[in-house]
Amino acid sequence: MSLDPIPQEVWPHQGRPAGLVTRTAAAVVDFFVVLALLTGGYLALNALLFVINPRHFHLLAVSAVFSRTASLVVFAGYLAAAWTITGKTFGCQVMGLRVVSAAGGPVRAWVALVRAILYTLFPIGLVLCVMRHHRSLQDMLLRTRVVYDWRAQRDGRITPAPQPR
Repeated sequence: MSLDPIPQEVWPHQGRPAGLVTRTAAAVVDFFVVLALLTGGYLALNALLFVINPRHFHLLAVSAVFSRTASLVVFAGYLAAAWTITGKTFGCQVMGLRVVSAAGGPVRAWVALVRAILYTLFPIGLVLCVMRHHRSLQDMLLRTRVVYDWRAQRDGRITPAPQPR
């Protein structure tokens, strides 16, 4: 009996390109993470305004343009930071994915930022995955890959793992 937290059935997929369904599921999780961040920020700002001036307090009215712009900026920042630091967003962690360079190593900060901006502005790029190679338009432009990686830590290059004994 193994104490490995990763089931043996998934090891053959380690390091292989992730498909559209798994990537979409990770994106949905990340959407809700960013939604929670934005909601928390809005509530925290209103709480601060209430503490400063409780007699004249009213909830902030946020314009649609500001709301959309803030959402895009926070989403792109969240993605870029996560891909730069660990290669994984929370959604990627849940789904067992990691964003890597073409060589299988960590993604550089500027690549993560450009990828995040393209991903945020053109999410259809994910849907237009080239099925044979499992790469989005952003991956093709920036030479990145999204692979299955269930390890919590990034320890070098991602290659398909050998079968466990």
